[in-house]
Amino acid sequence: MDDKTISSVVDEVVRSIAGNPLTNTNPSKTVLVGISNRHGHLTAEHTQILFGPGHKLTPLRPLLQPDQFATNETITVATAKGTIQNLRLIGPERAYSQIELAKTDCYALGVDPPIRQSGQLDDTPGCILMGPNGSVILSHGVIMAGRHIHVHTSEGLALGLTDRQLIKARIGGPRGGIMENLLCRVGDIHKLEIHIDTDEGNAFGLTSGDTVELLI
Repeated sequence: MDDKTISSVVDEVVRSIAGNPLTNTNPSKTVLVGISNRHGHLTAEHTQILFGPGHKLTPLRPLLQPDQFATNETITVATAKGTIQNLRLIGPERAYSQIELAKTDCYALGVDPPIRQSGQLDDTPGCILMGPNGSVILSHGVIMAGRHIHVHTSEGLALGLTDRQLIKARIGGPRGGIMENLLCRVGDIHKLEIHIDTDEGNAFGLTSGDTVELLI
């Protein structure tokens, strides 16, 4: 082995140990899928109204996305046309309160929310949130979450993906197909994972932990 080859091998080993994803000239396009069941996000203020003064959401289990967790706490969501009980929350607290439903869930509440990305709450239906210590009336905040892929900044650079870019993914299996309009959410707080709701997962025959291939 000549000096040039040895130097190249050493450089690659060092970069690998350092965990530099930019050295991967052919990064994997196989991505984990997370199926998002109906759930809610709460502000700190609303958490304390629903569960008592000083209360903070407590972890039941961690999620793949950094610092995110399913909570021990659940709430009831109600409208004039129906209710959903034991709705799980996702912590930690956020700057806005929001309820994310699949289309099937919307029938139970008698609402017809738009498909939106998280936090895009203008012109969305409202609802009533009920907890053990009180209730909150939301004038807006009910959405059907748009499908999206979380991408860390370094993964985005390696894969050639940019924030807000729309891409496609190929799903295998007997109910497979091409998933379009997959929004990239690229940033330092993300970890590579696709999020779709339960209706979409059922339509494609997917469960959490399955993988799909990015078409990029």
